[in-house]
Amino acid sequence: MMIAHSFRGEVFGPAQRLHGATYVVDATFRRAELDADNIVVDIALATRRLREVLDELNHRNLDDEPAFAGINTSTEFLAQVVADRLAERARAGELGAGARELAAIEVTLHESHVAKASYERPLGSP
Repeated sequence: MMIAHSFRGEVFGPAQRLHGATYVVDATFRRAELDADNIVVDIALATRRLREVLDELNHRNLDDEPAFAGINTSTEFLAQVVADRLAERARAGELGAGARELAAIEVTLHESHVAKASYERPLGSP
């Protein structure tokens, strides 16, 4: 996923100016027990849904997106956005019936081989 954005606040130094970021995105799906087919989630459906979520963000200047107005779209924040959007799709049955039993979804955004951030979204009881 490739995005452009800027940050507000001295803590961000030169990143306060408009800049780009490229991420490799991993999604991990967790549940207490495997389903009747011995899987956690239908990985083909999960892959499709992840692609849809990333397509909503990819090649965008997030500073121009109304949903992110006034928000520092840090790597951690974007991991949360992706996890939350995947959770919505899981609850709606878009990752298959078994996904309703997921305990958590963790999303990791890799900026490089040494820089990454993750967010885990607990899903609770179905």
